[in-house]
Amino acid sequence: MTTLQWGGRFDAEPDAALLAFGSSLEDDLVLAPFDVQTSLGHVRALAGGTVISADDERALRDALLTVQREIMDGSFTAFARGGAFEDVHGAIDARVRALAGSAGESLHAGRSRNDQVATTLLLYARDRAAAGGKLALAIADALEARAADALERGTLLAATTHWQPAQPVSLAFWLDAAAQGFVRAADRFARVVNDAKRFCPLGSSAVAGSSLPLDRTAAAYALGFTAPSRNALDTVGDRDVALDLAHAATRAVLTASRASEEFVLWTTPAFGYATLGDAAATGSSLMPQKKNPDPFELVRAAAGRALGTYAGALATTKGIGLSYHRDLQETKAQIVRGTEHALAALDAFARAFDALRFNDDAMTAHAIDGYTVATDLADAMIAGGATARAAHTAVGERVLRAEREGRPLDATDLAAIGVPQAPLDGNASLAAKRTSGSPNHDRVTESIAGTQREIASIMRELA
Repeated sequence: MTTLQWGGRFDAEPDAALLAFGSSLEDDLVLAPFDVQTSLGHVRALAGGTVISADDERALRDALLTVQREIMDGSFTAFARGGAFEDVHGAIDARVRALAGSAGESLHAGRSRNDQVATTLLLYARDRAAAGGKLALAIADALEARAADALERGTLLAATTHWQPAQPVSLAFWLDAAAQGFVRAADRFARVVNDAKRFCPLGSSAVAGSSLPLDRTAAAYALGFTAPSRNALDTVGDRDVALDLAHAATRAVLTASRASEEFVLWTTPAFGYATLGDAAATGSSLMPQKKNPDPFELVRAAAGRALGTYAGALATTKGIGLSYHRDLQETKAQIVRGTEHALAALDAFARAFDALRFNDDAMTAHAIDGYTVATDLADAMIAGGATARAAHTAVGERVLRAEREGRPLDATDLAAIGVPQAPLDGNASLAAKRTSGSPNHDRVTESIAGTQREIASIMRELA
């Protein structure tokens, strides 16, 4: 049995090296279970249009379900790698023909790999976006759980801008802030899931639909789509949802990368804000004392890889016309590689975060270092009638004096600027905050509760 799905009009064998160059099998193997689903949908379209008999429908379904089991136990991968297949789609077609006999010769009736691949990618995007969204929500939930604990402990932290001490906040406030990015990441994944359920490409064939009476609606419903796609010329080359998946995955890893950057710094002796458990840390082959936060560093690197593959996928689509062009094979590979690595990075981040332990005393001890309460003093002056510029200048002068004298801001500074009740410690600074979204204990409590409700809502969308 030939491994190629074409060849009748050719009178010479293809160049083996060029055939190998054009093969996407290794990149495609992850798509195998989704291609089986697509093929089962196409069998429904064939049967619904009476293109095949009931006996052939049963034979094709049985063969595809066998392939599905072989994918699960790994034997299909060995079969696919053992043949000179162009892609996983051709490998499945060949295996079905071997299992179903003459009925297998009808599986590809009215179908092109163009609509087959487009449908398979949508099913893949739906599955991986749901997985990515649940991962992002699990991370957000873990951050919020740790935030609630940190709020009870009253751990303080010097928030930074430009990596310089800025204002006192609570560790709970920082953790709640980090959770927001993962909630947004989950929401982007959820939108991909919804978009991947809209229009089914099956039945578009190569570019202009089919003369066979395929039941496209039955196939679409069987595969969980709302309706068949409207224009065959568009749908066979449309990769918007797959690109949106790559975008959502990239953005999620960027979110994890930003948090990882802080955790890498926090675990250094210079900060001493956190330690990473042995199960997540690694050592040095030379230096016996080393304990490295490698998972967080690799998550930062994964963000770079995700950015590169996403940019490559976008660039591959920019210069091709409507309908299918073989360039899209590279887009498929980039999307699959980028998505799989991004999801692995999110999982690694979640595991490493679970092994991270915070040093509350070190954080709290440094919460007002660098004169982080200076803004509170300026605010107190403004509340007392000073202009913003005058307050800024007056407090700045007191900071300069305290810095030269090697001391923190104290009651003498409050007396000098006329605000004897202004906050001088981290807890007083937080208590003085009045706006929503601030690190005030009550406002953080509200934010955690609101975020947890949002997590639950998005999880219902992904269920």
